[in-house]
Amino acid sequence: MTDKPAIRAEAERLMAFLQSHGAEVVDTDVLQPADILLDLYGEDMRARAYVTHDPDRGEMMLRPDFTVPVVQRHMATGADPARYTYLGEVFRKQDAASSRAREYLQVGYEVFDRTNPAAADAEVFALFSEVLSPLGVKPVTGDIGILMAAVQSLRTTDRRKAALMRHIWRPRRFRALIDRFTGRKPQPAGRAGLLDMAAAGIDAVIADAGPQIGLRTPQEVANRIARLQEDAVAPPIANEEAEVLGAILSLRETVPNAYENLRDITVDMPGIAGAVARMARRIEALDRAGIDVAGLPFEASYGRTNMEYYDGFVFGFLADGRPDLPPVATGGRYDALTRVLGGGREIPAVGGVIRPYIVHALRRNLTGGSK
Repeated sequence: MTDKPAIRAEAERLMAFLQSHGAEVVDTDVLQPADILLDLYGEDMRARAYVTHDPDRGEMMLRPDFTVPVVQRHMATGADPARYTYLGEVFRKQDAASSRAREYLQVGYEVFDRTNPAAADAEVFALFSEVLSPLGVKPVTGDIGILMAAVQSLRTTDRRKAALMRHIWRPRRFRALIDRFTGRKPQPAGRAGLLDMAAAGIDAVIADAGPQIGLRTPQEVANRIARLQEDAVAPPIANEEAEVLGAILSLRETVPNAYENLRDITVDMPGIAGAVARMARRIEALDRAGIDVAGLPFEASYGRTNMEYYDGFVFGFLADGRPDLPPVATGGRYDALTRVLGGGREIPAVGGVIRPYIVHALRRNLTGGSK
C-alpha cells in the first residue's frame, strides 16, 4: 500500500471526528488469543486470519478486527453507557489474485447503551453518513435480526433451526440446508449410505469401521449417528414457509417499501413481528437523525457473507461505481456478542468501522490526485 503517511493522516482525521462526538479513544493488542476468535467465528476463520504460536499463551492471531477486544474491554471495565473510537492495523489473508490489502488501518466507533437501541443505531449510521457522504459513497442497510427471527419461526426441529442459524452467514450452505430440510433435494449420498448401514444397529456400524482413527470416541460417533437418524425422520419444512423465507431473503427495496413488505409478511410469519417492530423504531430514529430514509436502500440479505457476529441492523457504505473495492465502511448491531463475552451479562451494542485507505483513494479521485 502506497502513501502510508497520507492514509494515516486520513485515519487520524476520521478518529478525531468520532472522538469529537463523545467517544473515548481505546487501543487493543495486535496479537489476540486465537481460541476466543475461533470459538466465535468457527474454524473457517483460519483461512482468513494470520495465526501464530506463542510459547506461553498458545495460539495467537494477528488482530482481524477491533470489535471483539473492544467488547471484552467494555464488559470487563466499561461504564454504561459508553462510546469508543480506535485506530490501528488489522490483518486479513487474501486470495493470491486479490488486490485487496492484507494489512490496513481501521478506524471504528462503538456504542454500548441500553436506553434506546434504535437511537444508537441511527447515531452510528448518521455519523458515518456525515463523514463519508462528501465522497459520493452509496449506503446500504439490512437486518440480520429479521432473518434470525424468520428461521426461529419455522415449524421444524430445534436441531434444524440451529443448523440454519449457524449458516445464515454462508448463503450457499444455508440454501443447501433449506433444500434438504424441505425435501427438495435428497440426503447427501454418503449420509444416506451411513443411515442405511445404521438401520442394522449403530454398534454394528462402529464395529465395521475398523480401528479407531482420530479424536472422536465411539460414544461421540454413536451420538452423531443418532442425531442423523432423528433428522432423517423429521417432517419436512412446509414449502409455504420456505417460500416466505425466500421472499424475505430476496427483498431489495427502499427502507419504507421494505418495511411495508415485511409488515405484510408477518401475516404469514408472525414470528418476525418483533423484529419488524424494531425496524419501525429504527426508521423513526434515522429520520430524526436527519437521514433521508425515503431513498435509503434495504437488502434483507446484506451482510450475510462477512458480518458473522451481527444480529440486528447492519449497514455499509460502498464506493459508487467501484465494485472492485471493499466497502468503505461497514457496521451493525451485535447484542449477542456482548452476552457471549460478558459471561452472561449483556448490553445492547452497535458500531462500525471505516477503511481509511479507501477514503484516501476516493478523496484523491475527487481532487484529481492532488491530495
